[in-house]
Amino acid sequence: MRAALWLVALFGVAVAVALFAGNNQGVVTVFWPPYRVDLSVNLVVLLLLGAFVLSYGALRALAALFDLPRQAKRWRVQQKERAMHAALLDAHSYLLAGRFIRARKSAQTALSQEKALGASGVKLANAPQLRALSHLVAAESAQALQDRAGRDEHLTHALEIPSQRHVALGQETREGAQLLAARWALDDREAQTALAWLDELPQGVARRTLALRVKLKAARQARQTVVALETARLLAKHGAFPGDAAQSIVRGLVTEMINGAYDTAQLLRVWNALDGAERVMPELAITAAQRMAALHGDATVARAWLLPVWERMVVSDDGSPSSALGDYQSIRLVRALELGLASLDASWLARIETAQQHNPRDARLQYLAGMACMQRQLWGKAQQLLQQATTGLQDAELHRNAWRALARLAEQRGDDATAAQAWKRAAQL
Repeated sequence: MRAALWLVALFGVAVAVALFAGNNQGVVTVFWPPYRVDLSVNLVVLLLLGAFVLSYGALRALAALFDLPRQAKRWRVQQKERAMHAALLDAHSYLLAGRFIRARKSAQTALSQEKALGASGVKLANAPQLRALSHLVAAESAQALQDRAGRDEHLTHALEIPSQRHVALGQETREGAQLLAARWALDDREAQTALAWLDELPQGVARRTLALRVKLKAARQARQTVVALETARLLAKHGAFPGDAAQSIVRGLVTEMINGAYDTAQLLRVWNALDGAERVMPELAITAAQRMAALHGDATVARAWLLPVWERMVVSDDGSPSSALGDYQSIRLVRALELGLASLDASWLARIETAQQHNPRDARLQYLAGMACMQRQLWGKAQQLLQQATTGLQDAELHRNAWRALARLAEQRGDDATAAQAWKRAAQL
């Protein structure tokens, strides 16, 4: 369409010229004493047009001639700038390839070329960022080469660029340098230094996944379990862990806090600080109950913690066994409940008996019910349940405890032969 319009316009110009010049009888007379020159108007127009074109071409040629030094200087600057960018790209490539000596040399070459450009009066718009990135690549290479003095020197230069703090992109580079510094401190086993670097970050940057990962490692390395737990929870909300890794990390940190409680008051603070999802984790509830028993705390509180776990182990409402709790966790639960049998109340005794009646072939429930009856001095029922449990228990410790209880029961009723046989079976386990 555009070509058609240009063709129509060209025909229009041709028609206009033909109408003007075809029948133009005008004459231009030039008097140059003693001469007289008669020229047609068409010729004069052509001569004027030709003179204009010739003058314009000459002026452009002169301008291009005088501009040659400036263009040559600009070309030299462009070549130096391209070489500087190429050196920086080479430094990144060498760094990714693990060739740290070459990466540091290329970064230093980029810094030298940028300095030379600045000394020659050339000011690049992205010079501060280029300088900071070159220093960071050199610092990363020095860290890999165990050159901590060189690393700290380049890091200081990268952070002390004044214009970086006033440019948005430069601020991002500065924050990246601080994150790198925290990671380097973590690699050097300097957890407190890493946490100090992370504390200098703005609040929004400190909540990024990369910063939280570094903070989690530093907090665990510094034995700051509370900080590590809060960080792990944030990472879990961000979806930073695959699969069940988040629960595993949180579970490990909470377990460390529970085992580190030195009295029941601290243990209660740790438990109250947990959220609802964490309190129903079988591992945490069982560990907390066992720690409460080790600290000679209130067994009623420990059993309250274990109630959700117990409900997952016992049979469901329709009578079918529940598979929500594994064998290992079930055995740990039985051991935790056994620690507080001396103060077992009627409600819990009813729960244990009901669960055992719903699943009479479960050796773990038989053992727990038998030990509970023994604490209540129900000797006959205890002996019956424990005798049944010894035929099905797979856990060596529970099996041994069952034979010990049977031996004590036999001794109590004066059956020395049965007691000796029970003690022998316990010793064999």
